[in-house]
Amino acid sequence: MLLLDTHVLVWLDEGSHRLGANALQAIIESLPAGQLGVATISFLEIAMLIEKNRLTMQTALDVWRSDLLQAGLVEFPLQGTTALRAGQLQMFHGDPADRIIVATAIENGATLVTADEKILSWVPLQQKIDARL
Repeated sequence: MLLLDTHVLVWLDEGSHRLGANALQAIIESLPAGQLGVATISFLEIAMLIEKNRLTMQTALDVWRSDLLQAGLVEFPLQGTTALRAGQLQMFHGDPADRIIVATAIENGATLVTADEKILSWVPLQQKIDARL
């Protein structure tokens, strides 16, 4: 199972060149197998970026989300155990969304696809793919 960090989901949707070939190939292979996921908090982050005019979308956000889920993207809702794990990550920075995304990957045994240097350099997270490669 691959879990997309919020920016990777946006890059994928935009067809951004920032998404590397290896990461894109892994994503393409995972989606039809039902092995591509996103943490619920990513939708919150995207909604907040739109609200702050830092991101625009051609489609209404709820329709966009629904379309992604119908295409096979798996949404991981926030569980109490995941929230607790997020709060207990050792030597991890304070961004709550990043903490929840990382904890979601750990709780679900998923490989996190991200370009976030703080996450990529965090040694305890073993299952990760640099989205830029």
